[in-house]
Amino acid sequence: MKNFKIQKIYHSLWLGLVACLSACTALSESEYQPQVQYEESVPALGNVEYHTSLLANELFSRVSANRDYRYAVVSFVPVTNLQFDKNHQHPLRLLGHQLSEGMVTEASRRGFITQDYKITNDILITKEAEYALSRDVSRLAPLQNVDFYIAGTITEQQEGAIVNARIVHVESKDVVASATKFFPAELFWQREKVTTRGGMLYRTDS
Repeated sequence: MKNFKIQKIYHSLWLGLVACLSACTALSESEYQPQVQYEESVPALGNVEYHTSLLANELFSRVSANRDYRYAVVSFVPVTNLQFDKNHQHPLRLLGHQLSEGMVTEASRRGFITQDYKITNDILITKEAEYALSRDVSRLAPLQNVDFYIAGTITEQQEGAIVNARIVHVESKDVVASATKFFPAELFWQREKVTTRGGMLYRTDS
């Protein structure tokens, strides 16, 4: 009878251990699931930096930061003509400029040194403000020892745009890293009933 009670106690302890391990496994799975679903739960409006960070995670995942190398980030351009069109009224018209600014931040966070070639030689002072950034080439210094470009293209779609980013070696033109990410159309503005597609106006459902 005594041995039977001992066996029963061991059996209870074993069941408790199995239940504990199952609970730990279930907890691990429940903790993991939000990481997979988190991207879908984040609203698009106002969260362009979140999508930029995801793009940067993929782009820099196989590139190690080296303080001896310099990077220059340029504007991401439409894949159709590879240049910015200020007259184009797509909701993501400003995405290319924002991506270049965001990638400077993301690269710096990861230890990469980026060269800001839009910094002027002198501080520009006006009655309204002071400036150190410019697109006036006459006020800018030439690029200094840049080893890699960070560039990309934007392909418009009905609900947003596909962004393809790449890191290119300046001299060899070799692509050393690349990444692709979908950016929702509502990053900058709320969904509108009238939008553009292929340069033409279309009415959509609210």
